[in-house]
Amino acid sequence: MDTENAKTAVVTGAGSGIGRAVAVELLEAGWSVALAGRRPETLRETAALAPDGASVAVRTDVSKPEDVAALFAAAVERFGRVDLLFNNAGTFGPGGVPVEELPYEAWRHVVDTNLNGAFLCAQAAFRQMKAQDPQGGRIINNGSISAHTPRPLSVAYTATKHALTGLTKSLSLDGRPYGIAVGQIDIGNAATDMTARMETGALQANGEIAPEPVMDVADVARTVRHMAELPLEANVQFATVMATAMPYIGRG
Repeated sequence: MDTENAKTAVVTGAGSGIGRAVAVELLEAGWSVALAGRRPETLRETAALAPDGASVAVRTDVSKPEDVAALFAAAVERFGRVDLLFNNAGTFGPGGVPVEELPYEAWRHVVDTNLNGAFLCAQAAFRQMKAQDPQGGRIINNGSISAHTPRPLSVAYTATKHALTGLTKSLSLDGRPYGIAVGQIDIGNAATDMTARMETGALQANGEIAPEPVMDVADVARTVRHMAELPLEANVQFATVMATAMPYIGRG
């Protein structure tokens, strides 16, 4: 992207995994990026991976309205506008816990991060994108294969990822009058710290433990960049990017 026409992105969960890969991809393509996450040290590590990029690190807990407001204020103060929100911050919560044993506090933490946090960031993005000149922008929500099909013992994560699909559809409709395009990327088995266990063995629907194929997280980042760089007249509403041989089609 021509740096003279560089656009500005807010990437949540930018300190690791998919968020880090997407942030670096955008920075290297000439975007200005506000890096959001709970740990300033990992945000600095992300920025250092694209040393020539225009970035600002903002410590953010997306479940807190005041943190989200401060994040967007910092992005606008530094870069003048927001053209893209990659709504990526999320947590799986405690793994392998049966429904009847899942603590309510654990359920609430997953909902607060994955769903409430995504809403708060989208709301802040809407406010900014409606007000700026030229008006408009794009939101890409990070769903998951679990937005379609659950893994065993993942009730909180799966419920929030299904809810994100409803959020995406509603935002997409409500954004039309303001030039705000909203889409969702559903990702399966990208190689990150969060998915490392899959290569050694993951619980399957039949109760067996089996290793699963993974894909390079860079392939996810390139897909997000493609979605982000479309003109606002075009939108990838839903995209599924997954390890080709993972047990999803026909899972269970």
